[in-house]
This record gives sequence, structure tokens and C-alpha cells, in this order.
Amino acid sequence: MDDLAGFLRTRRSRVDPAAVGIPTDSRRRVEGLRREEVAHLSGVSVDYYVRLEQGRATQPSEQVLDALARVLGLDGTEHGHLRRLARQRRRRAKAPGGRIRPELLRILGLVADAPALIMDHRMDVLAGNHLAGLLYGRPATGLNTARHIFLEEAERGLYAEWENCTLDVVGHLRLAAGKYPEDPRLASLVGELAMGSERFRRLWARADVRARTHGRKAYRHPLVGLLELHQENFALPDESGMELLVMSAVPGSPAEDGLRLLAALGADKSDGTPPIDAHPTRQAQVRD
Repeated sequence: MDDLAGFLRTRRSRVDPAAVGIPTDSRRRVEGLRREEVAHLSGVSVDYYVRLEQGRATQPSEQVLDALARVLGLDGTEHGHLRRLARQRRRRAKAPGGRIRPELLRILGLVADAPALIMDHRMDVLAGNHLAGLLYGRPATGLNTARHIFLEEAERGLYAEWENCTLDVVGHLRLAAGKYPEDPRLASLVGELAMGSERFRRLWARADVRARTHGRKAYRHPLVGLLELHQENFALPDESGMELLVMSAVPGSPAEDGLRLLAALGADKSDGTPPIDAHPTRQAQVRD
């Protein structure tokens, strides 16, 4: 399926005709707007819009994309995604490989009282601090959080708001697929998730996109109970596709007490594991 065509179809189906001034009655059979209605409201010909939804149209102009975004009620994240999908035929962005610079690992090591990770666009954890490993109950490095959430049934109880987590994951992977449509590892991950999870298949078909920036993350840890944390995502400024994720607790909250207890339990069981664990290939790259 053409990604731009599929995205337009799903966005069209969710627009309430009454919200854009189109009267409806009981005889209307179409969910959302009709193609000709989108074309009329956007100021393009019906034939051109039909070709867009069939993946046969030439490169749409920025003005056409802006008009479609307005009619379809796209937010900023969706509008940017629409533009990337429309540019795919002209320019294929190479998926970043990226190195973890030693300075980043040093910064990660300075975060002592909160779980912190470095993650790539595929949601692979490339490095994590000790408290992140304690949160997940295993070394965080090497974990793919999308796979962890959708496919590892035994781990589902860790996510106190599992359904909302799945929406975030699919929305992020949709954005990543729009940025890097020729990334074979990303395509393989999506295929694996679709094969293994019926919920992933349903959510992926909706073509929703979400930007990971910040928000509440709740975990139900088997040792310390409920941890209601705040996650901040810091995109690294080197076009590596990596982000630094830090999950903090409100001062004086039960979650702060829980993180302190978790750190104390981890210290009791410490076997000399370094405070930072990084993917071995990434560590080798850092030494180059």
C-alpha cells in the first residue's frame, strides 16, 4: 500500500462532515468525508485527489498538502508526517546508524536517581543506567521496548497503563517508518509485531502517528509497587535518530520513595555491575 494514500484514507474517514459544514442524513453510508468532498474543500480537482488516494498522483505541492491538512484536521505531528510521506518519492532518507558518543554515556552516568535510557528510532535501547535495569528487571541495553510491550506477555503487567503504551508505540513507529521508509530493520520489526500481536495489527492499520516528547508513565513493579513517573524525551541534536529518555518522580511522592527503595534493593544485590550498560557494538564504536 502507498503510505501517503493509506494515510489520506484513514484521516478522511475520521472527519465529522458536520464539523466542516456538510449536512448529513440517515442515507449517508460513508464514514467520514467522501473523496469529492475532500477535493472540493481543499480546492483540488476530484480526479487529482482520487489519484492521490490511489498512489498514482505526481508530487503534490506544499500548498495542496497544507490545504489537505487543514480540511482533514491534522495536528502538527500529523501534518509533518503528511509532508514526509509526500516527499518519499523524491528523497529517501537513509536510516541513521549513529554512535553513542562518550560524552553521552557520561551524562547518562550522572543521572543517578531516575531511570534513564538512550534509545534509537526503532525503540532499541542502546544504553541504560543501573536504575533503568532495575525498573525492567533486566539489563535495559538490548531491549526493544516495542517488542517488550507487545510480544513478551510475561512483562505486560509491568505497564500499569498498557493500552495507552501500545498507542504510543505504534504512533512512534509510524512516524519512524515515514522518516525512514527503506530501513530494513524497522520493516522487519513491524512485520514481527504484526505477526505476533493482533492488537498491533489493528492499531497499525489506523495509521495514527504520535510524537514522543513527554508525559506520564506508570509502572507496576513486582518489588516496589506502583511507580507513577514523568518521562521526558530529549532528541539528540546530531540527526542520529537517538533520544535520551529520563523518567523522574515528583519530589516527596510515593514514586520517589519507590525509586529509592528500588535503588537500595539493587545496591544490596550488586555484583559489581557498572552503573551504565551500553550495547557492546556501540561501546566499540565509542572507542574508535
